Amino acid sequence: MLGLNLATFAAMMVAAIDILGIGGWDLPRALMLLGFAVCLPWNVLGFWNGVIGLWLLRSGVNGRDAVSPYAAAGDVATPVTVRTAVLMTLRNEPPARALARLRIVKASLDETGFGGQFSYFILSDTNRADIAEAEEREVAAWQQQLGGLHGGRIVYRRRAVNTGFKAGNLHDFCAQWGDGFDLMLPLDADSLMSGETILRLVRIMQAHPKLGILQSLVVGTPTASAFARIFQFGMRHGMRSYTMGQAWWVGDCGPFWGHNAVLRIAPFAEHCKLPILSGRPPLGGHILSHDQVEAALMRRAGFEVRVLPEECGSWEDNPPTMLDYLARDTRWCQGNLQYLKLLGLPGLKLLSRYQLIWAIWMFLAIPGWTMMLALAPVLAMEMAGQPDCPSTGAALLYTVFLLMNQTAKLAGYADTCLTPGRVARYGGGLRFACGVVVEVVFSFLQHAIASFRTTLFMIFLLGGRSVSWSGQARDAYGVGLRTALLRLWPQTVFGVLVGGALWMVAPAAWWWAMPVLAGDILAIPFTCLTASPRVGLWSRSLGLCTIPDERHPTPEVLALMGESALGLAS
Repeated sequence: MLGLNLATFAAMMVAAIDILGIGGWDLPRALMLLGFAVCLPWNVLGFWNGVIGLWLLRSGVNGRDAVSPYAAAGDVATPVTVRTAVLMTLRNEPPARALARLRIVKASLDETGFGGQFSYFILSDTNRADIAEAEEREVAAWQQQLGGLHGGRIVYRRRAVNTGFKAGNLHDFCAQWGDGFDLMLPLDADSLMSGETILRLVRIMQAHPKLGILQSLVVGTPTASAFARIFQFGMRHGMRSYTMGQAWWVGDCGPFWGHNAVLRIAPFAEHCKLPILSGRPPLGGHILSHDQVEAALMRRAGFEVRVLPEECGSWEDNPPTMLDYLARDTRWCQGNLQYLKLLGLPGLKLLSRYQLIWAIWMFLAIPGWTMMLALAPVLAMEMAGQPDCPSTGAALLYTVFLLMNQTAKLAGYADTCLTPGRVARYGGGLRFACGVVVEVVFSFLQHAIASFRTTLFMIFLLGGRSVSWSGQARDAYGVGLRTALLRLWPQTVFGVLVGGALWMVAPAAWWWAMPVLAGDILAIPFTCLTASPRVGLWSRSLGLCTIPDERHPTPEVLALMGESALGLAS
C-alpha cells in the first residue's frame, strides 16, 4: 500500500513540476506546487482505498473474509455469556428524541432472546437545568413503564462537571460500574443499532478475547432534510468501498469512531485514559477528538482494533444543514490538530502513529487547497502569455486530481450497479442515476464551502479561538437568507473575487475552475436551498437520493420513523 501511494504521488508530482516549470519558476508557481503537494496525499490514499475496496467487493473473493476473518464467529448462534453495558452519552440534547432510540435498541435486543445480558446507562453531561429535568423525567417514566427487573437495568447519571468531555464520561462509567461488565457499547444521541447486529458484534468479541475494539460500519438514517439525504447517499457509497479497502491494509490497527462500536472494558479502563495536553486551548487541555487516540492506546496495550466493513444494522443521523456540517467539522478540526501533541507518545504501533498523523493531515491539507484556488488567476495569467502553454497536460492532471477525490464514491456507485438487485433497493435505475448526478454536484459545492471555512477556522486557532462542546441540531429545519448571509459571506466574497479575476485574465480557465469554486460563489443559496423543508419534502416525494432504509426499512428504522420527534411520521 505504501508503494502504491508513493509511486502515484511521485508520478503526479513529476507531472505538476513539468507543467508549472514551463517558463521558469517564481513565488506563485512554487506556492501552487506546495499547495498541490499538501493536498495530493489525501486524494491518492482515497483513490487506492476505493480501488482496492471495489476489487475486494467485486473480484469473486469474499471481501469480508479477506479483511475480517474473525467475523465468522458472529454468524454462529453461540450462547452469549458476557455482560454488556449499552451507554448513551448526552449533553444538552433533546432527551425524548435520544431516549426513543435507546428504547428501540433495547426492544430489538430483547427480541433476540439475550436481552438479559445487557444493561442500559444514560450518561449525561448536560449543563442546562431545563434539559436535565426533562432527562430525569424521561428516564423515570421509562423505568416505571418497564418496572421490576427490567426497569432496574436502566440507569441514569448526570455529572455536574463535563471533565474530559465524552471520553471522561466513559471513563467515569468504567470507574463506577465497569467491574460489573465485560463489554460496553457507546452510543451517541443520534445512534441506532439493531439487536441482531449488536449480538453479532458481541459474539465476535466473546470468541476473540484479543479484540479490544470492534467498530461497526455506520450509515445514515432516513431524514426529511435535503442536505442530509444527498450527503448520506454519497457517504454510504463512499464508505462501503473506502472502509473495505482500508481494512485490507490497516489490519488490527483499525479505526474507532467513538460510537456504535463494542469495546472491552478492562483494557479500555486501564490503558485508554487520555492525557491532559499541556498548555491552554485550542491545542491544550482535554482532547476533543478522543476516539482515534483511544484506538491507538488500545493497540499499544496489545489488543486489536478492527472494523467490520459492511452495512449491517448500524445507523446515525447526519447534519441537517450546511451550517451544522460546518460546526461539526470545525470541532473535528480542532480535536484532530490536538494530536500534534501526541505524536511523541511512547510505545505506539507504527500504523497507529501514522493514523494520528493522517488525522492531522486531513485538515492541514485544506489551506493548501484554498491557496491553490487563490493563486489560480495569477497562474492563469502567466500561462496564458506563453506560446508553449501546457493546457492539455494541465487539464489532464487537473481532471485526474478531481477524479481521485471522488474515487471511493464512484467505486461504491459501481458496486451498486454491478450487484444484482441493489439498484432496485435505491429506487430503480433512473432514480439512482439522478441521485448520483445530484450527489456529485452537491459534493463539489459542499467541499468548496467547507474548505474555505476550515481555512478561516485554522487562522482563528492561531489567535487562540476554541470551539465548545454542546448539543447538535439533528432534525430538519430551514435556514433563512439573513442567517446564511451572516455566516457565509466570506465564502461568497472569496469566490466572487477569484472567479472574477479568472474571468478577466483567462475565461477558458474560469470554466475549468467552476467545479471547485462554484461552491464558494453559491454558498448562500446552496445552504438555504438544501436546508429548505419544501425541498426536502420534494426530494422525498420523488425518491431522489433515496436509500434502502427508506424503501425497505428494518423494524428498528420503522419504529424510528414512527417517532414524532424525528418528523418523519407518514
